[in-house]
Amino acid sequence: MKKILIGFTAILLLIQFPACNKSFLDVSDELAEELDMEKIFSNPQDARRFHRNIYEGIPNTMNMTWWSSLTTHRGQSNVWALLSDDLCKFATSFPYSRPLDPTDVIISRWDYYQYIRQANLFLEWAREIPRAGSGMADYLSASELHDLKAEARFFRAYYHYLLFEAYGPIPIMEVAVSPSETNLDFARNSVDEVVDFIYNELTAVAGELRDPNLANEELLAVPTKGTALAVRARLMVYAASPLFNGGYEEATGLANTDGKLLFPAYDAAKWERALAALQEFIDYANADHYELFKVYSDGQLDPYGSVYGVHMSYNKETIFARSQDNQPSASYFLDTKNPPRVVTGSTQGANTAVTQALVDAFFMVDGLSIDESPLYSEEGFSEAGDDLSGQTETGTYRMFINREPRFYQAVFYNGRKWHIGNEQAWFNRGGNSDMNSARYPLTGHLMYKRMSQRVYPGGNYPREEYRPPIVHRLAEFYLLYAEALNEVNPDDLRIIEYIDKIRERAGVPLLKDIKADIVGDREAQRQAIRAEMRVELCTEGQRYFDLKRWMIADKSPEEGGLDGPIYGMDMFAMTLEGFYTRTKVRDRVFDRKNYLMPIPLAEIQKSQLLVQNPGY
Repeated sequence: MKKILIGFTAILLLIQFPACNKSFLDVSDELAEELDMEKIFSNPQDARRFHRNIYEGIPNTMNMTWWSSLTTHRGQSNVWALLSDDLCKFATSFPYSRPLDPTDVIISRWDYYQYIRQANLFLEWAREIPRAGSGMADYLSASELHDLKAEARFFRAYYHYLLFEAYGPIPIMEVAVSPSETNLDFARNSVDEVVDFIYNELTAVAGELRDPNLANEELLAVPTKGTALAVRARLMVYAASPLFNGGYEEATGLANTDGKLLFPAYDAAKWERALAALQEFIDYANADHYELFKVYSDGQLDPYGSVYGVHMSYNKETIFARSQDNQPSASYFLDTKNPPRVVTGSTQGANTAVTQALVDAFFMVDGLSIDESPLYSEEGFSEAGDDLSGQTETGTYRMFINREPRFYQAVFYNGRKWHIGNEQAWFNRGGNSDMNSARYPLTGHLMYKRMSQRVYPGGNYPREEYRPPIVHRLAEFYLLYAEALNEVNPDDLRIIEYIDKIRERAGVPLLKDIKADIVGDREAQRQAIRAEMRVELCTEGQRYFDLKRWMIADKSPEEGGLDGPIYGMDMFAMTLEGFYTRTKVRDRVFDRKNYLMPIPLAEIQKSQLLVQNPGY
């Protein structure tokens, strides 16, 4: 079922982004110049439409592209999975082959100021509209107005958070400044000022928002108290992490034109503040508001159904999601454009590739990494009885056998059979969904995570299946909680406990059973947390920002960073055996300056006060 909160094509109120010479404070030509605010907010339906469009800025995590022709693009799509070491898209080498620069407008979040302005306008203009007479005419009650204003205030804070995540210190906009005013030049607030503003706003609005309610389908995409507490917690993790806590040397001297420094010195106490925010969220979650999604079969946990199903519906693990439907007619959605061509019969499919680095990151069935496990091999093809996972057929390349459940729900590898139709897909040269077409998975591994296992282009199977693009879910915050606990006190036994909650749901042996020796070792636990984040949250869009906040993104891939080549299989090999050779498929560059995104050059050129990020 489609949810109604996003996707309104509302008469005069649908946001259209202004031309580049407009101020970033604009909402749209219609809203800023043509529409009468008094008239809008005297009509309940128009007021609601105005409010609904504030929702349009929620990221679409299932949109794995950045083409500017799409409705949800740039910083609103999940380009971050492509910019990280999770995925590799066929279509273009940008931005892998060179770092971002201020002239790049394809990947940008600066337009979020338009949504912030719309939220501010709503907060300033919206008012109660009484029922007209004794009839059934529409009206806007005080209770409904309270809820709508709370949501608008959340989004104002949340969109500041998304800007901060990308650019660091930004101008705080608490009022809807008119584009007609002569003074539209605003300096950047400091990191601490931005964090305090967002923190205080989310704290205040958390008490105004509803609790999660899966029973009311029309409220599933509405931000809740839990959403506010979760975003606030991640914000505080950012504030404590090296990028924003004294670890980015190039930014320590960044100052406004008046000499005001924008980045703080290191403060160890910020990890304690982050832990306090996470603790409040975890306590709220554990009070029967959220829980890890699990599927049981005959009374036994089904890890395969669990790690697949968590993405296929709103459930008690979902903290925040966009409600926009996954329409098969849209060229960027997964079900119709990403399956192997042997399944779709299309020349457009099979081009969102999983990197070799991500393939290597998944654990083995014994819970160990491929470097630790005696079960891992890259020698030849399996024989009967070799695969303890039960997920592959005899004759599968050994790299893909004996892997954990999350691997089989995230990676579609060469020679695997499709879940419906039983078509066997080959990506190697000469295969049936391969180099013979204009598009193919560059690495030889295809993204499988979050693709519907019910949709099929033939027979009586559905051609589409609704599921929400999930922005935040509980598993992410269990791991963030473990991270903060570890930074504050590595002897805290809850660190391993909360990592193991994720591993247990995924059907992976628990750390307390197989790696008890790491307990209390801060660095070993830190690496275990990061390894778990790597596989549990892969392709969901947060890894790019995690690598940056940890200040390791500029390191080589061997060191866990992004500055170096992307590897896969040898797509040009003439034999199947030759295909399974680790091969560089694309160069990738990550400069130190890319720890923060560049403010668009057009905005810098219009301003006397707005200073650019370091290195640009």
